[in-house]
Amino acid sequence: MQFHMTPGSCSTGIHVLLETLELPFEVHVVHLPAGEHRRPGYLALNPKGTIPTLVLPDGQALTDWLSIAWWLGRTHPRAGLLPEEPAAQARVLATVNHVVGTVHGQGYTRIFTPEAHLLEGDEAGPSAAARRERLQARGRALVSEGFDLLDRQLAAHADQGGWVCGAFSIADAALFYTEFWAERIGLAMPAGLAAHLARMKARPVVHQVLREEGYR
Repeated sequence: MQFHMTPGSCSTGIHVLLETLELPFEVHVVHLPAGEHRRPGYLALNPKGTIPTLVLPDGQALTDWLSIAWWLGRTHPRAGLLPEEPAAQARVLATVNHVVGTVHGQGYTRIFTPEAHLLEGDEAGPSAAARRERLQARGRALVSEGFDLLDRQLAAHADQGGWVCGAFSIADAALFYTEFWAERIGLAMPAGLAAHLARMKARPVVHQVLREEGYR
């Protein structure tokens, strides 16, 4: 398999899953600030221009976090990263969707790239900086709201090992990368999420992934 990723991005969560499963794969680093995700070669692989991308042995490309994580869980059932029971599986997928689609997709994108949320014509002028600040503040609020919900979910499973859906799953890898971002930028986390991040970082495979991606 070929894994197209950017160190320290959402792809770190997929990297954790790949290493957890001990799967062989080639790493292709996509340098986002240089615009490599918009170059023709990458767009031919992933027309959305997003990361991560996982190219399967048969040449098919999976081009978003949820589809990659779901495929890994479904094709390696003995690892237990995805429950077999439909309702439990649906709860895991709902959690991943909330983390990736809302906490990341709505919250962090406003923090990291507020300009992407500006209306045409708002990118310049004396009020542009104020608009960016408001967008970033809204992003922080969205992340905080999402974290509070996830903290309550963690509390509901406190007696089952402290994983977000009861047993360790793809949802924990998703939650991990958003917690990791919060730690890196000094964003407050509820106590339950801080404890979850500590549990994740205590896993040897997570320590390995962070080291490989340049974080000590």
